[in-house]
Amino acid sequence: EDGTSACIVIASMNRPDSAALVEKLAPGCGADLRGKWEAYRVENVTTPTGERLIIAGSDERGAMFGLYAFIEKYLGVDPLYYWAGRPPRQRPALAWDSVRLSAGEPTFRFRGWFINDEDLLTEFRLDGGERKINYPYYQRVISPSVSARIFEAMLRLQFNIVIPSSFVDIRNPAEEQLIKDATRRGLFVTMHHVEPVGVSAFAFDSFWKERGENLPFAFTQNPDKFREIWRDYAGRWAKFSPQVVWQLGLRGIADRPVWTADPGVPKSDSGRGKLISDAMAAQWEIIRGVDPRPQPLATTTLWMEGSALHVSGHLKFPAGVAVIFSDNSPGWELQGDFRSVRRETCRPYGIYYHHQLWGSGPHLVQAVSPGKTYSVFSQAVERGSTHYAMLNVSNIREFVLGIDASARMLRDFAAFDPDKFLSSWCENRFRSQAKAAEDAYRRFFASFLADPEKDERNMLDGEWLHAGVAMAKSLLAGMEKGRPPDTKIKGKPDGKSSRLLNQARSQREKVEHAGANAEQIAMALAGTDRDFFESNMMAQQRIMLGLLRWVENAAEADAGLKAGDRAAVGRSVLAMQDCLALIESGKALASRGEFEYWYRGDRKMNLPQLAEYTAKLLAAAGAAAPRPEKEL
Repeated sequence: EDGTSACIVIASMNRPDSAALVEKLAPGCGADLRGKWEAYRVENVTTPTGERLIIAGSDERGAMFGLYAFIEKYLGVDPLYYWAGRPPRQRPALAWDSVRLSAGEPTFRFRGWFINDEDLLTEFRLDGGERKINYPYYQRVISPSVSARIFEAMLRLQFNIVIPSSFVDIRNPAEEQLIKDATRRGLFVTMHHVEPVGVSAFAFDSFWKERGENLPFAFTQNPDKFREIWRDYAGRWAKFSPQVVWQLGLRGIADRPVWTADPGVPKSDSGRGKLISDAMAAQWEIIRGVDPRPQPLATTTLWMEGSALHVSGHLKFPAGVAVIFSDNSPGWELQGDFRSVRRETCRPYGIYYHHQLWGSGPHLVQAVSPGKTYSVFSQAVERGSTHYAMLNVSNIREFVLGIDASARMLRDFAAFDPDKFLSSWCENRFRSQAKAAEDAYRRFFASFLADPEKDERNMLDGEWLHAGVAMAKSLLAGMEKGRPPDTKIKGKPDGKSSRLLNQARSQREKVEHAGANAEQIAMALAGTDRDFFESNMMAQQRIMLGLLRWVENAAEADAGLKAGDRAAVGRSVLAMQDCLALIESGKALASRGEFEYWYRGDRKMNLPQLAEYTAKLLAAAGAAAPRPEKEL
């Protein structure tokens, strides 16, 4: 209040001085916000000294979300502007006759991202530091300049919690920096379900080797060693309380059940459930000893075997710990325990959901429509499982559409309509081409969810890559031996190649249909609108189409080899080169300007291996082909 003609007042109503200022400037504006969670109101008022824009939040995050909501609606800034390549447009003046925005408490209390399978993010920029991890992936830490963009986008979309990377080891200063930066921005931080109390199998191995002990990751053999490392890590994470949401559980190495790493685990479900329950009880006791809050925030995520043990009633959870149900990605349906387990009174429940999952996918190509996500979370709302929603978003950039939709529905589920959202989303980005672009997106999503009556979906990018590589290996073995291969593909008997060929053809036709008008749409767009359509729609459609055609040609070559038609084999193998070119053209659209090195870290999908197998097949086809007559 310095007498200037116009100013912005940003106030958190849980602070007496801020609340008093809002009441002075705009009586009653923030009165009903007090005591609420992340609610806000934004409005302009006229005072004797000039215009005031009041941004009042029920708490600090509410005030921050109110500011970001104003920036989005009145300044037209895409919350995902960086990841979508849509920088804010400069405006010559900022003036409005009236500003009115408000939001009550969010439908889901905690709304977060899991930065998982983040191979592109870790090598997009190389200044994030190294990691000590005995694993083929995650050898580098996400650059601070990139994580800053992640946290900014989350807050602009009104998310409030993050798992900032896979297998975070807080003892590594570069990885601890991720936690520091997230909490400094006002985010809660939590942990992957394979790292209870912040301890993954990889951290366990590193911790004890540094102390001269080479210990198996086996709780049944070394319970005291587990308790010791849990105490160490709990003390380190507790420094970030009250913004820590703890994770409890007991799992094996690299996201597998604990009994895959520990031969001493009981064989019965009851014994396994008791072992995991006892481990959670021990973890909870340690956490209660280091976290100063009377009731620390904590979850346990029931992924894979956790769901089965939950259904059978063999898991017991400490009081107050939230139980998080998981989907069965890549099917995008909640697992059995969500429907069959009776909820405990006063225990909070939530959902863990995949926009991305390696190795089946989606990974480099989005596949989940807003409507599909809505159908899953509608079940959570119906059953009151709205304490927590964690979205696996991987490298973010491929999934900006789904992430944006999820942000809106998790904040205010009753107001969200998936069809209207997609229409509006396309209108805001593609203007005159909005309807054509919307049709392209709908057809693209339908190419994965192809049979709604049977609730079956077509295969995803990861599944096609695995199937294609298996086919190529089998084909190469047969070509090198000079006879049809007799190996099995993905554990299924001979005949898989013909079924795979038919499926690839069918899905390829759908993906072609999705992109039939893509180039015309792009040509009618300009500037960042065109760039975004090319990088988000056309790039992914080309990658998926090239992958399908590559598998289709591999299957046709396999059929030719079985038929003894070496000429057909050669033609199919040669055609695989064009498939690679199509994939590369898609990658080129998504790796321009700021994102020049976007695919440098492609280690999980590993598209370059397709070129390696193509070269090997070409060499084998050339060696096996009849020589020209003049050479005979």
